[in-house]
Amino acid sequence: MSARGTRPGRRPGSSSTRQEILAAARVEFARNGFDRTTIRAVASAARVDPALVHHYFGTKRGLFTASLEVPVDPSEVIAPVLELPVGDIGPALLRTVLGAWESPLRPTLAAAFRATVTESDGALLRTFLLEFVLRDLVPLVDEPAGSGRVRVQLVASQIAGLLLTRYVLTLEPLASLPVDDVVAVVGPTVQRYLTGDWGRDLTGSASSGIR
Repeated sequence: MSARGTRPGRRPGSSSTRQEILAAARVEFARNGFDRTTIRAVASAARVDPALVHHYFGTKRGLFTASLEVPVDPSEVIAPVLELPVGDIGPALLRTVLGAWESPLRPTLAAAFRATVTESDGALLRTFLLEFVLRDLVPLVDEPAGSGRVRVQLVASQIAGLLLTRYVLTLEPLASLPVDDVVAVVGPTVQRYLTGDWGRDLTGSASSGIR
């Protein structure tokens, strides 16, 4: 240990250290996903002590949320939705997501969405949606067994496409439709992805995706 109490070769905190940690985290999360990325690996890539990562961001969840530059933890936002009867989750999930984007958080969320779509060929966005935000939905809709992953991937495709066209590309008249109208039209599709009988045809092929 050096006189300053840090490991040899590791830099102490500075005005740029936080951003360097976040840059390293984005690379690690995009490359390895949320579960397989560790605080220690991020610290090593950023050449800092792991304790400094904890100091800035607390937990791995805090680090991941900060690396995406989103102001809230989306998994916490949708947690109440996942407590609903499974037959009601689709429209409620869509309304909750749209509600966040209709709030003052919209510019920040749109900027984060653009960044994650383009960074690492979309790997960071894939990790964000499937391993972080929607992962707890999989066991709730895994009927028949083995269909849950593909169901949630279809939900992710529907919601991501809707966010892109409504809030980033601002295609009219979709961009100006009231939230109630969007939920009325798209909500049943999301619900069909989650609980539709079609899932019985996919149990043999739904073997990749969320782990």
